Amino acid sequence: MVNYPDKQNAATLAQREGTDGMETVSARLERLPFAKPHRRLLLMGGLGYTFDAMDGAVLAFILPIVAKEWSLTSVEMGILASSTYIGYLFGSLTAGAVGDVFGRRRIMMSALAIYSLASLCSAAATGWDLFFWLRVAAGFGMGAEGAIIAPYLAEFVAARYRGRFVGQLAGFFSFGFVAAALLGYLLVPLSSSGWRIVLVITALPIFLLLWWRRALPESPRWLAAQGREAEAHTIVTKMQTEVEALGVKLLPPALSSAHNPLAMSHAGSLHPLSRLITNLCVLWSGRLARITLMMWVTWVTFIFSYYSFFTWIPSLLVQSGLGITKSFAYSLTIYTAQIPGYFSGAYLNDLWGRRATISLGLILGAVSALALALVRTDGLVVLASFSLSLFMNMAAAGLYAYTSEVFPTRVRATGAGSASAVGRLGAIAGPIFVGLIAPSFHFVGVFGVTTLMLAAGAFTVLVLGPRTRGRALEEIENTVLERSAEARATRLLSETVHQ
Repeated sequence: MVNYPDKQNAATLAQREGTDGMETVSARLERLPFAKPHRRLLLMGGLGYTFDAMDGAVLAFILPIVAKEWSLTSVEMGILASSTYIGYLFGSLTAGAVGDVFGRRRIMMSALAIYSLASLCSAAATGWDLFFWLRVAAGFGMGAEGAIIAPYLAEFVAARYRGRFVGQLAGFFSFGFVAAALLGYLLVPLSSSGWRIVLVITALPIFLLLWWRRALPESPRWLAAQGREAEAHTIVTKMQTEVEALGVKLLPPALSSAHNPLAMSHAGSLHPLSRLITNLCVLWSGRLARITLMMWVTWVTFIFSYYSFFTWIPSLLVQSGLGITKSFAYSLTIYTAQIPGYFSGAYLNDLWGRRATISLGLILGAVSALALALVRTDGLVVLASFSLSLFMNMAAAGLYAYTSEVFPTRVRATGAGSASAVGRLGAIAGPIFVGLIAPSFHFVGVFGVTTLMLAAGAFTVLVLGPRTRGRALEEIENTVLERSAEARATRLLSETVHQ
């Protein structure tokens, strides 16, 4: 467990240090400059994303091998490619909803344990049916962890740093994809058991739990939303003490430390099941319904394109006439483009804003996908694929940051988790779709559809998305949330439960 100063003393200190005698938890977090505590959180969450991505991406390199070993058809390959994302769908939805009720930290740690154990067991599978279900289980844990990390850790960071922080956090996905490509290139072709060794390696992050359990605090904003102000101030005080010990001064008080007490009301008084139902209903009430629709559509179009491409590109290159070794070498080059993609997106998040970053990445990705549908030579295929990889990951850096801030604190994990979960419908459908049309329509069919999907995602964000750059989470909340609608939905459900 994390050790903190005495809670009562921490709350008293928070009162003394407030600019008007008592600063809210959110106002105190907004005054913390980006320093060592934030970098530690970035590393902890980032490593979680790295191993998530590695576990999911390595299937693309295992697929051609197990397809040959188990004599799979193209459709069976598509179903197997979707296995992880079926689990991801249910994991994302579960983690988001439960994380708003029981806390972010507990869900993040439990999810890591589930996916590591399932990944280890999948290394021993002797047939594609058992392998399929174990990959579903691994995907459940991976989806639960992936859905909770960004909204959880974004709640620690001041508005002026949040876009870049979450973009860099998501950027750790790229390291996982590159690691998966290296494992696929170096180990999978070595022997008939190479793919099993790779899956054992992907289970190693189970050891991260030892560090997380000791050093990972609960979200102060979530604690405050539950009425646990003293605990929240204790965590913020520990962060503040660590920052000041480094000789770093606090930021000046924000001009507006927007606080929406309505969004916090009733949350702690309902039964957990009632709170789950309430939170899901709140997502579709008032102006928040527009935000939910926008995020769901954007995630579906983006994830459909993303996983259709990254899951199938090694196999598509093999089918185009390249050998497995050469295909995997090209795939490694394509996956490497994720690193500049993510981190350029992280930089643009705070420079131009999340909407601009997402839209630019998706539009340029659509152009790259169109080129990939039309080119013929190996060199141009790799160049177009490299561009598509770079621009889709630029958009991903913006999308993770955006999703983590457009929902109110009390339903942030539910909103982000549900958007991610719905997006996994695209991850499930995409690889199966490619498996169905690739034998007949090849690159033209696959990437023609990818072009349309990416363009649809860019249009949705531009039309429906609110501005979030440089604004505190509570200020965004007050902008996108129609208070009367939320209050009405919460009150009606509360009355129904207690009748």
